Amino acid sequence: MFAFRLDGRSGVPPYLQLVHQVRQALLLGYLVHGDQLPLIREAVEQLAINPNTVSKAYRHLEQEGLVTARPGLGTFITGAPEVTLSPARYTTLRRGLERWLRDAYAAGLDDEAVTALFSIARRERVEGGAA
Repeated sequence: MFAFRLDGRSGVPPYLQLVHQVRQALLLGYLVHGDQLPLIREAVEQLAINPNTVSKAYRHLEQEGLVTARPGLGTFITGAPEVTLSPARYTTLRRGLERWLRDAYAAGLDDEAVTALFSIARRERVEGGAA
């Protein structure tokens, strides 16, 4: 079953962290049409957060057309982002990223510097029109 996690140091509101995790799981094929998200009470117990936070995330996902709430049953995946990766392509890209991360940390970068470098490279690629 899909499980959420929260990073209190990320600066991203908890409900958006949940939304991002569902989107990412859909993009990578971890969640597919028909899968059930954790019940609100299950997520609340697991994450020790307010039920309204989980409800807000689920409403946001429903507005995006990614999930549908079924009263008394739960919240289910009913949509998907347009771009999905094949498992083989995902594995190849992930291995390349893991090599890059090993090199970055071996060069002495910390988490903040790695994130900054990645963000700058991504932004320059998008602004350059090569996204």
